[in-house]
Amino acid sequence: MHKIVLCCLAGGSLLSANVSAQAQAVATGDAVVKPAPAPVSAKAPAVDGPPSVSVTAERPAGRIDRQVYDVKSDVGSSNGTAADALNNVPSVAVDPDGSVSLRGSSNVQILIDGKPSAMLQGDSRGATLNAMAADDIESVEVINNPGAQFGNEAGGGPILNLVMRRNRKPGGFATVNANAGIAGRYNSSVSGTYNEGPWGYQGGINVRHDGRNSVGEVSRERLERDTGAFAPSSQQSSNNGLNDSLGLHGTVNYNLNANDTLAASVSYNGRSNDQRSLDRYINGDSMGGTIVDYVRSTVRNGDSRNTSWGARYDHKGELPGETLKIDLRVSSSTNESDSDYANTYTVAPVNAFDSRARQHSETGNRIVDFSGDYERPLAGGTAKLGYKVADNQSSFDTLYTDINPASLAESVNPMRSNRFELDERTIALYGSYQMRLTERWGALAGLRAEYTDLNVRQITGGVEASNNYVNYIPSLFATYKVSDESNLRFSYAHRLRRPSAGDLNPYVVYRDEFNVSAGNPRLKPTQTDAFEIGYETKLFGLESSLRAYHRRDTDAIVDYRYFISENVLLTTRENGAGSHASGLEFSLSGKLTPSLTLNTSGNLARSQQTSSDDLGNRSTRTANALSGRARLNYQFNTANQLQLALQMQGKMLSGQGYRSPNNTLNMSWRHTLTPQLSLVMNVTDVFSSNKMETVINSASLRETSTRRFDGRMIYVGLSYRLGGATSAAKEGEREPRFGPPGGRGPGGPGPGGPGGEAG
Repeated sequence: MHKIVLCCLAGGSLLSANVSAQAQAVATGDAVVKPAPAPVSAKAPAVDGPPSVSVTAERPAGRIDRQVYDVKSDVGSSNGTAADALNNVPSVAVDPDGSVSLRGSSNVQILIDGKPSAMLQGDSRGATLNAMAADDIESVEVINNPGAQFGNEAGGGPILNLVMRRNRKPGGFATVNANAGIAGRYNSSVSGTYNEGPWGYQGGINVRHDGRNSVGEVSRERLERDTGAFAPSSQQSSNNGLNDSLGLHGTVNYNLNANDTLAASVSYNGRSNDQRSLDRYINGDSMGGTIVDYVRSTVRNGDSRNTSWGARYDHKGELPGETLKIDLRVSSSTNESDSDYANTYTVAPVNAFDSRARQHSETGNRIVDFSGDYERPLAGGTAKLGYKVADNQSSFDTLYTDINPASLAESVNPMRSNRFELDERTIALYGSYQMRLTERWGALAGLRAEYTDLNVRQITGGVEASNNYVNYIPSLFATYKVSDESNLRFSYAHRLRRPSAGDLNPYVVYRDEFNVSAGNPRLKPTQTDAFEIGYETKLFGLESSLRAYHRRDTDAIVDYRYFISENVLLTTRENGAGSHASGLEFSLSGKLTPSLTLNTSGNLARSQQTSSDDLGNRSTRTANALSGRARLNYQFNTANQLQLALQMQGKMLSGQGYRSPNNTLNMSWRHTLTPQLSLVMNVTDVFSSNKMETVINSASLRETSTRRFDGRMIYVGLSYRLGGATSAAKEGEREPRFGPPGGRGPGGPGPGGPGGEAG
């Protein structure tokens, strides 16, 4: 369970705060835990204004507009990544490339402490999730139907909010993790906090050397327009190489007085990779002959750099629950890569020779996000107003050169080189009101207005274009308290998915000899309406929930594929006729026995997409899928804990095709050596069953693409915790710590760090 610390003024404010908290809990349908009176600390440092009192209450895992999942208690968190942590969240799936889906949809926003970050957008997202330490994450908030306070940048779909760890208790606390894996892999991290008087410091560093080698196979049949027959082709590939990453982050908090807090944060994440790959291409004709057979070798080196800094001001007003939060975030991401190609022909076309080529790619993204939120009690409820001013700049620069193998002279290939820039500015205002309608009913309604200004510059072609528009985005949430242990929840939200820079860039980007990609500057935003009804209760002593949902997309952005030459397939984007998805999501968690804990969830979904192929044929595809995960934790004794986690991802539609189901089993074991020191072992993909298979079946193209990654991965490491709670600490016993005694930790009014709310 999580703790909420409410700082209230003495002399009458305590009673008002308790009444306000109970009223809000009834309005949301959450359970109310009445706090016991808390004594005033005689050792509290002197601050301006009246003395303060701390009131502690349990925070339930469900809130009116989201579900909160604790991931810090996961057995393997000390040597896992953020991708591993997300894979333990119900209805979330992260593949080995770092691609994220929620309830079968890949249109997912990922926020850090309620705010967007450049490193979790575009090409940076997958690499960041596979490098970020899971031990830095406190919890994951799943917001399937985001309310008015959340913007529509980075896709505008459902939100996964990573709430980073914070500690506001006086004194110092630290964690050190060191892990070694098979085939030379390793990772290590150090994090800590120090709180004394009005000051608070928190930071960490992590290094990682790992990755996944893979092999792939593509079997393709293309329609020959002149004969009407299908001609076969195939691709076999292998990819090897590990990545090195370094992450740094730090936060400073300062309590100006009892009502005002300042916070500043900075972070850096760097990643380098060195990849070697071989691809064999065989092109045939419809008569069974081989036209081309050759091997392309690729040497790829790349670097990415992600930086961010932020500042925040929190103010607590005179009224109970009155707060003002002003937040500035600036983040940037830069990714560079150089690829060298060489072809060796076994069966060559006429006049072919061994060829060489080189490609340099650089992508960049910079986000400036300035937001403010004001909340206060009003007419028996709670009103909230906020604003956001954001600027998102994206750039793509690709230079492809052909190399003469004899003279080594290089010449620019204009068909595969381009430079593209996008500048998106957003100004948003929102308002919401939450209140208790009756003793059992509560509601939260909101409206967001967004003004968007887009400027596109295709520098290679000398083309510029701009567009601007206003959108109004409503949301509504309601709860009904059936009993002390049961709640009904209802929600509706309208969302907007704007095309990203990569979606809009019309120039062709080379991927390999068979596949290229390009954006579509004529794309329109996708309008989404999402509905949900949920029931939460206790079943046989276990926490359980059942949620029915429906999502309808208008002008859905889907993949569209066609051949631009005899055997080169272009993947682009188009607005489909529409799509919708419905399903039932369930979860069950709790102790089956004193030693055995179960966490299980599932999603039974039906999805439908309508799209066209390059022959003008419109088709509607439907998929029924069952996805789920089950996690068992068994405490053998006080020193040994075993965890088994089964993940099952169902069928997912993707434009003219679908992704096949996939299953994996992971295992973790923790052995407590001392109250502070633990030995941890993780085994990922125990049965080496992890694969990504995509099937395309249209009038002009039949294709099955399969990638298999390194199978069973094993990590063994040590986790040492200095300060904080230990397994030997008794209930009610003071937690050990280092540093001088006494003092008031940071945090004051609101979180002890720049995060939490969204603007």
